[in-house]
Amino acid sequence: MKKDLLSVADLNKKEMDDLFALAIKIKKPTKAGKSPKLLADKTMAMIFEKPSLRTRVTFETGMTQLGGHGIFLEMSLGKRESTPDIARNINRWVDLIMARTFAHKSIVEIAENTDIPVINALSDLEHPCQIFADFLTILEHKKKFKGLKLVYIGDGNNVCNSLLLAAATLGVNMTVGCPQGYEPDRGIWEKAQELAAKTKTTLQIVRDPREAARQADVIYTDVWASMGQESEKDLKARVFAPYQVNKHIIAAAKKDCMVLHCLPAHREEEITSEVLDGPHSQVLDQAENRLHIQKAIMVTLVKNNARRPKAKKKK
Repeated sequence: MKKDLLSVADLNKKEMDDLFALAIKIKKPTKAGKSPKLLADKTMAMIFEKPSLRTRVTFETGMTQLGGHGIFLEMSLGKRESTPDIARNINRWVDLIMARTFAHKSIVEIAENTDIPVINALSDLEHPCQIFADFLTILEHKKKFKGLKLVYIGDGNNVCNSLLLAAATLGVNMTVGCPQGYEPDRGIWEKAQELAAKTKTTLQIVRDPREAARQADVIYTDVWASMGQESEKDLKARVFAPYQVNKHIIAAAKKDCMVLHCLPAHREEEITSEVLDGPHSQVLDQAENRLHIQKAIMVTLVKNNARRPKAKKKK
């Protein structure tokens, strides 16, 4: 694995499989209250430009359970100090940085100005930690990836972008059901298509949400207007009304389909309570797995990128 986890595309299939295996290995003792102290005496700076429930609780809890410590930093990058200056200072104090930002370039700037691992805990382009938790949940329930059909219905946002990259790498066929003009990022789509060609995976965009959901193994949705897009809320509510995940969408999928949502959910908007709380929903397993997969990510990055003492200058 590279020094940082900024994008799902930073990992190949073997590295993803290794993450899932480690997360499952860590999960068992964690559930028994005996989490291994694999990050004892390590400290992580947690930078938040956006409010958070799952991201903060799972990362901070994960560090504590692993014997380390997380420091919560609520700040606007580049306002009081430049992002590079912030990164260079934090680099001298801690062993690991995770950042939840608006602009993806902020995550990149942090990584470029540190020699410690940096984790993208959400940016406007990608949400890799969430997506690895999603695929861990799929693996636990479906016992495989190859040949599954994953359907994402809604806005082609950061979650959709990262889902495409992971699906293409892991051999999961993916259909995006979205209206015209709300497709995933073009660069991400092209990269995902390159990955899909190697794994003989099918990626497609479909306008009709029920057609998209046909014979789906997994149906995934997210809020229509993400944080920072509040001004678009009313417009998106009108445009995406036909894309609500409800009983009619579920009826088009396989009888044993899973329903996933990265949360928080806006009930009766992108998803009905009937579906969110229904027998197909695995959103709480999905949310729990943020804890376990992020522990695996932190352990792997710290282990693979331990600071090496500088060589002594020859006299």
